[in-house]
Amino acid sequence: MNAYIFPGQGAQFVGMGLDLYENHPLAQDLFEQANDILGFSITDIMFEGTPEDLKQTKVTQPAIFLHSVILSKVLGENFKPDMVAGHSLGEFSALVANGTLNFEDGLKLVSQRALAMQKACEIQPSTMAAVLGLEDEVVEKICGEIQGIVVPANYNCPGQLVISGEVDAVNAACEKLKEAGARRALLLPVGGAFHSPLMEPAREELAAAIEATNFNAPACPIYQNVPTTAITNADEIKANLISQLTAPVKWTQSVQQMVKDGGKSFVEVGPGKVLQGLVRKINSEAETASAAL
Repeated sequence: MNAYIFPGQGAQFVGMGLDLYENHPLAQDLFEQANDILGFSITDIMFEGTPEDLKQTKVTQPAIFLHSVILSKVLGENFKPDMVAGHSLGEFSALVANGTLNFEDGLKLVSQRALAMQKACEIQPSTMAAVLGLEDEVVEKICGEIQGIVVPANYNCPGQLVISGEVDAVNAACEKLKEAGARRALLLPVGGAFHSPLMEPAREELAAAIEATNFNAPACPIYQNVPTTAITNADEIKANLISQLTAPVKWTQSVQQMVKDGGKSFVEVGPGKVLQGLVRKINSEAETASAAL
C-alpha cells in the first residue's frame, strides 16, 4: 500500500515551488490564488525572499502547505494514496490531498493557525529542544520531574524526541537529560513552545475556525498525530486537528501503525527529505521516496 506523507515546519528553503510555478499552468494558477487568499505575495517570499523572511511562522506554514498541496495536485493521476499522514502542519496538507478539505479552506486554516501560534508565542517566552539518544520513557519521566511547563512534543523516531515548554523549564530539563545520558539536548531555533499547553490560546482560536469549516469524507484514511490510527470520520478528524496544537506529534507511533496496516511505500510530498529519514529509522524495511513529476 502507498502511504503519502507531508512535512511540517522546518522543511522550507528559498526557491521552493519555483520549478512548479514555471513549468505547470495548474501550479501557477494555484499559487496566484494563494496570493489573493492570503492578501500578500507569498510567492515572492518563497521564490526569492531571504531565509529570515521565510522563517516567520506566518509565512513558513502556508509556504510548506502550498508546496506540498500544489505538488500533489500537479501529480494528477500519478497521485494514488492508500493512506496519508502529515507531521504537525503537514496534517493540513494531507487533508487537502485526500479530499477532506478543499484548497482554499485548507490554506485559510493554515494561515489562521500560523497567526494564532505566532500570537501565543508572543504571550510568553517559550522554546523547544531536541533530545537525542534516550528512550522516550526516560524523557517523559524527567519532564515530569521539572518545575514549570516542559513536555514531550514530537516523537520523531526512536531515540529522537523534541521537548517543548517554558524557557527555564526546557533548559533545566536539558541539563537533567544530559546527566541521564542523552547524546545531545539542544535548543531549537523556533519561536515558541509548539505542541505544549502554552499553545492553548492558539488552540481556542483555531477551534472556532475549524468548527466553521466544511470537512468532507476523505478518499482514504489519514493517520493523525494525536490518535495515530486510521481516521475517516470528518467530525473525528476535526476534533483531532484541534487537539493537535497542545498535544504531542506522535510520528513514530503513526508510522508504526501505518506499517502494521499494510503501508509499504512512503512517498514524501513537499520540500525536503526529513520524513523519509525518520521513516527509515522507525522501520528499516519501509521503502521511501520523494514525490516526483
